[in-house]
Amino acid sequence: MPLTIINSFASWVLKQRIHQIELFLKYPNEVQEELLMDLIQSARYTEVGRKYGFDSILSYKTFCDRVPVCTYEEIQPMIERTRNGEQNLFWNTHIKWFAKSSGTTNAKSKFIPVSNEALDGCHYNGSKDLLCMYLNNNENSEMFLGKSLRLGGSSQIYENNNSFFGDLSAILIENMPIWAEFSSTPNSKISLMSHWETKIAAIINETKNENVTSFAGVPSWMLVLMNRMLEETGKGNLFEIWPNLEVYFHGGVSFEPYREQYKNILPKNDFKYYEIYNASEGFFAIQDLNYSDELLLMLDYGIFYEFIPMDVFGTENQKAIRLVDVELNKNYAIVITTNSGLWRYLIGDTIRFTSLSPFRIKVTGRTKHHINVFGEELMIENTDKALAQACKAMQCEMIDYTVAPVFMKDREKGAHEWMIEFKTPPQDLERFRTILDESLQNINSDYEAKRHNNMTLNPLTINVARKNLFYDWLKDRDKLGGQHKIPRLSNSRDYLEQLINMQVKATV
Repeated sequence: MPLTIINSFASWVLKQRIHQIELFLKYPNEVQEELLMDLIQSARYTEVGRKYGFDSILSYKTFCDRVPVCTYEEIQPMIERTRNGEQNLFWNTHIKWFAKSSGTTNAKSKFIPVSNEALDGCHYNGSKDLLCMYLNNNENSEMFLGKSLRLGGSSQIYENNNSFFGDLSAILIENMPIWAEFSSTPNSKISLMSHWETKIAAIINETKNENVTSFAGVPSWMLVLMNRMLEETGKGNLFEIWPNLEVYFHGGVSFEPYREQYKNILPKNDFKYYEIYNASEGFFAIQDLNYSDELLLMLDYGIFYEFIPMDVFGTENQKAIRLVDVELNKNYAIVITTNSGLWRYLIGDTIRFTSLSPFRIKVTGRTKHHINVFGEELMIENTDKALAQACKAMQCEMIDYTVAPVFMKDREKGAHEWMIEFKTPPQDLERFRTILDESLQNINSDYEAKRHNNMTLNPLTINVARKNLFYDWLKDRDKLGGQHKIPRLSNSRDYLEQLINMQVKATV
């Protein structure tokens, strides 16, 4: 079959989904309420369903009154029982897949259950909808005339008592539909390689002569791959290798700090960037418009959403609210109930709504990854944006960063201490520091108030990281590639001190 026919047929099939999307755009709250009742009915004879009396829950209020908001640690014993062979504990169909996730901080891994319903109705639907949105907005796309270069996790699948676990990306590749395998590169064998350096070399070798029209992966790690590709081929930009490139699908970390670097290696004004928001627990939101920085919350993937305002999160006044009750431009912690049997589960992410009709969001950070030691309520969204502004103003490029508080001691005021690794350092570090500090004040009024006349906070300080410091830090923890991320913000100094110690040892 000629590729042009394949491209036209794929476009037609994917665009049929637009009509279903329009349904939840028009009736978002009704779709969510009906979904919740379906999830409750499906699990009414499970151990969780019997414990909370799912067979008599007929309203959202009753659901809230009976089922508590929970963390992974609270449901971990039940997940372990399922991993060891028990079934029908929290979901009514067989659970054999578990996405291994340690996030950015936990040394101890989490094993997130992934049902067949979630694989098909959530994760793969999300991937198809991403293509659907893109093709609907770009009718002349020829993306399917070539292949998509994917950069997933660096873990193979492991077995434990007839249950299987690994990175989510490994699970998705293992269960990938034929249509997705046909249109992707590198092959599954290379994609599932565990050793990061070997894997990068193999990807370069296999893909440099392919007709790559799109690529997908985490911005920080994809940038490593793309820079290695340019070094290997001696080319000046990616279009010299793949002239038909048209879109980059990205997610996992904020794109903002890396935007200018991607513009340098993809120097076309009409090149498209499409963002997604997914995790081991589910596929949540998709950029649905060209040149947008907002994500459409997907409401029919078997996930019921609740939100806890961050100004009461972790207090005795903490209360989750439904989608119908959210407000614009307010930070919320996300609570999900899913078709994998997660019931009112805190995933640890924070978002804010940029639109209520339809419901569009921006990811702002993590519930554990912010700095509020001095009442400044600094979010990752703030630091990503301020750093991008400072880099652009000073014509420099950064690779990674982390920020920690400098605690008050005796009569000394507090401050924020940064560790930044630059690809191209600023010529004037002091000027860069000033711009960064001023940008943060312009973005975050609470930070500005604490910085006013050095009332509570002294000016921020910057440590310039040696080359590959963050890479080596991740390597020491066996967290190279895939979904692993540097912890951007912390209320403690643990990560920063580890990095400082590594930096000092390298100079001794």
